Amino acid sequence: MYITCLDLEGVLVPEIWIAFSEASGIPELKKTTRDEPDYDKLMKFRLSVLKEHGLGLKEIQETIAKIDPMEGAREFLDELRSICQVIIISDTFTQFASPLMKKLGYPTIFCNSLEVAPNGEITGFKMRCENSKYTTVRALQSIGFETIASGDSYNDLGMIKASKAGFLFRSTEQIKKDNPEIQAFETYSELLGAIKNVID
Repeated sequence: MYITCLDLEGVLVPEIWIAFSEASGIPELKKTTRDEPDYDKLMKFRLSVLKEHGLGLKEIQETIAKIDPMEGAREFLDELRSICQVIIISDTFTQFASPLMKKLGYPTIFCNSLEVAPNGEITGFKMRCENSKYTTVRALQSIGFETIASGDSYNDLGMIKASKAGFLFRSTEQIKKDNPEIQAFETYSELLGAIKNVID
C-alpha cells in the first residue's frame, strides 16, 4: 500500500514567509528552506527579525488569511487522494496551516507548533520530531507502507531519497543541479503522472 508524502509550501501553497515578507516590507524574511538548509538556524533568524520589528502571530495570520492554494493544487490533491493515501509533511506550524487546510479540502497534515506568549509574540517553536520529514517517512515504512515523496527544498531531500519514489517539484536550479538523480517536475499533471506510474 502506498502513501504519498507531500511538502506544503512551494508545492501546494505559496511560501508563507515570502508572502509575509512582502506584506510587512521586511526583505530579510524572504529567506526560506530553499536558501538555508539548517531549519533551526532559519527559524531562530526569523524570530529575531519578528521581535526586532514588534511583529507576532496575529500579523502573520492576517497575511495567511489572504493566501490561496496554487492554481490547480486543490484539483491535483483531490485526484491524488482518489488513488492513494496522502499526507502533507511540513515544517510549518499548526497556527499557520489551519486556514490553508480548509482551502485544500482538509487533507491530513503533520507539522510543528509555535510557542506564543499571551501578547501574541512568537517566543519559540516546537518541532514534532527531529528531522521530521525523513523520520515520518521511515516510520510509515516501518508499519508496512511504501512511500512516494515530493517537495521543493533542502529539507525535503531526506524523505525524497528515503522513499520508493521521490520527485522534486518546482525546485531551485541549484537543488536540481546538486541532485541530478531525482526527477524534477514543474506541473501538477507531470507529478501526478509520475506518481500514477509508480502505483500502477
